Amino acid sequence: MIAADNEQLGVLTIEKALDLAAEQSLDLVLVADKGVPPVCRLMDFKKRQYDAKKAQREAKKKQQVHKLKEVKFRVNIDSHDYSIKMNRMEGFLAKGYKVKVSLMLRGREMAFKSKAMDLMKQVALEAASYGELESEPKMVGRNVHMVVTSTSKK
Repeated sequence: MIAADNEQLGVLTIEKALDLAAEQSLDLVLVADKGVPPVCRLMDFKKRQYDAKKAQREAKKKQQVHKLKEVKFRVNIDSHDYSIKMNRMEGFLAKGYKVKVSLMLRGREMAFKSKAMDLMKQVALEAASYGELESEPKMVGRNVHMVVTSTSKK
């Protein structure tokens, strides 16, 4: 048995330990059940739970979350739409996000896979001025994907 101030009280019966806990208005908590004899401690269990949750919230604040944005292109994209999407991607990269660039081929567009890859290579070349390519453009089914990361980390 261990008291709230870390003083060892020795081996006590369960009844005596419960009486002592009730007398001090604390909880009797089993700390090591595999020990011979089992080790119990007098403590305010609600306070311990509160402190554990508080430490967990602090750890969550300090963890780094990977932020991923997506910009979708089409094979027959107009030059103005293309420039808007490139500006949007530049803004995401400036804020420190990773950007997934995807291009979906529908219907007859599957016949123009080379045109899709050329467009993705053009996007990769232009994105190289304000970001770096994390993964090369690759064809997965009807989609072409690549990931661009920011060169400046925030």
